[in-house]
Amino acid sequence: MEDITRTFDILSRSEKLFNQDRALSIKRGGRWEVFSTSDYRKEVDSFSIGLLALGFEKGDKIATVSNNRPEWNFIDFGMSQIGCIHVAIYPTISNKEYEHILSHSDAKLLFVSNRELYDRLEHFVDKLKNLQGINIIDEENGLKNWREIQKAGQGKEAQLRPLLQKRRNEIQIDDIVTLIYTSGTTGLSKGVMLTHKNIVSNIKLASRFVPYLEPGDRALSFLPLSHILERTGHYLWQYKGLSVNYAESIETLGVDLKEIKANTFITVPRIFEKVYDKIILKGRELSGIKKMLFFWAIKVGDKFDPNPKKRSMLYNFKLSIANKLVFSKWREALGGKLKGVIAGGAALQPRLSRIFRAANIIVQEGYGLTETSPLVAANDYKFPGVRFGWVGVVPDEIKVKIAKDGEVLVQGDNVMKGYYKDHQLTGQTIDSEGWLHTGDIGELDKDNMLRITDRKKEIFKLSSGKYVAPQPVENVFKESMFIDQIMVIGENKRFTAALLVPDFTFLHNWCYLHDVHYQDNKDLMRNHKVIARYQQEVDKYNKEFGHISQIKIFRIVCEPWTANTGELSPTQKIKRRVILKKYSHLIEEIYMVEKQ
Repeated sequence: MEDITRTFDILSRSEKLFNQDRALSIKRGGRWEVFSTSDYRKEVDSFSIGLLALGFEKGDKIATVSNNRPEWNFIDFGMSQIGCIHVAIYPTISNKEYEHILSHSDAKLLFVSNRELYDRLEHFVDKLKNLQGINIIDEENGLKNWREIQKAGQGKEAQLRPLLQKRRNEIQIDDIVTLIYTSGTTGLSKGVMLTHKNIVSNIKLASRFVPYLEPGDRALSFLPLSHILERTGHYLWQYKGLSVNYAESIETLGVDLKEIKANTFITVPRIFEKVYDKIILKGRELSGIKKMLFFWAIKVGDKFDPNPKKRSMLYNFKLSIANKLVFSKWREALGGKLKGVIAGGAALQPRLSRIFRAANIIVQEGYGLTETSPLVAANDYKFPGVRFGWVGVVPDEIKVKIAKDGEVLVQGDNVMKGYYKDHQLTGQTIDSEGWLHTGDIGELDKDNMLRITDRKKEIFKLSSGKYVAPQPVENVFKESMFIDQIMVIGENKRFTAALLVPDFTFLHNWCYLHDVHYQDNKDLMRNHKVIARYQQEVDKYNKEFGHISQIKIFRIVCEPWTANTGELSPTQKIKRRVILKKYSHLIEEIYMVEKQ
């Protein structure tokens, strides 16, 4: 098959091998708008020629703040095939972060998706010397549209096409293709420099984990393309000849999945947690034999083993009944045609991996960082490359070793070139032997299977000198239907404690069934019946841990943690310092209690 060495080679490969009528599509205003491979090429080249007409040079930075849409691809390949560097920025960060990234990256041009972002960011054009202009992708009267770049090249195609071809030919695999600013959970973000080789090597490795995907299959895209997981997966789908379809919004996912009968998508575990919670809530609304069958199927699924040799004939018979009567409805709710789903960005609860696999919904958990483009390890689509609670197999092309302190170290073509304008931090992250220090604690077994047990910086020491790893505790407690989010605390304190965010939908239903009256969530958090019920959950899950890691005292908070309110990063990771500061009064209250 046609080989690729640079990201934009994917489009040339698609032209030769697939040439689809529906290469890209997006649902806008309730209807699907479709772009063929031919349309795709025309848009990309037209954008490149426009940039050349405006004098853009190799190495110039161009930033985007956009939702997922076909135009993102036109702009992405349009700049990369002439050597410009794509600075992809999350749409949900603070103004302080926007200013930092737009200034630090030296971006010359900025593209935003809609009027709201335009109004929010236009003042940076006057504020930042490097930023020459801002263009909007949506059509809005009176605002500079992204198509003005294409118009700048109109009438100059014959003159500039040889230059376009020359620029394309000059681009090397070690050239930087993108700057991705890692959100981080502390301080301002860092600009990760990724090359064509970094990303293309990852695409080829990832391709081996999804042999079930075939040309003509349909992918649904909704995670932000500023996220390296979605972006590399997005390139992977095109590399394999899939049509890429963009969801209208996160709220319409269920409808969009069914309409296009999606074969795959990429998600973060939090989405699957919410899907599972909704399924369980619907199960609880059933009655009689239907309810009994539903929860019987859940129990069957909870015992699923990926090794077929460990499943008895009796178990397989039960599983076939559960699939026919219950799990088939789950698959139908997800469009009915799913072949496999990639989950990354955070730890996936082993129980969710297990039960979705039992339901013939293949969820492949993987592990990586922005700095590794991102794939380091992934669970395969079938045994023996599947192990619940582990992040998967490390491909032979990537080297992983565990340092003396348990940190996971990585070497390979997928490892970034470094942090933009920060040699010191690059040197701290990639050592003299070329090992990238991930900051994650893990273990690697004889089968090259990797398990991540915690973040190095998040492990804390109690005042007794005993260490606590919060992530395993948090992952187990999130299995509770009552708990949506949790942060384990206790650094330099006498004992381990936690802040809990309820699953408010589930809790409100529980209150209705148990005749608990309340005015609002704040009132609910003080209700003695609610606190007692949460104590039952804490007591239940504490049994899975030793005394040191058990949660001795907890407090319930009355609002969810989100990226918009600042407690989560754009990739849905907890910002521990922000939460510690925000709830300092509750934490102080916890540790005033005399409890060991």
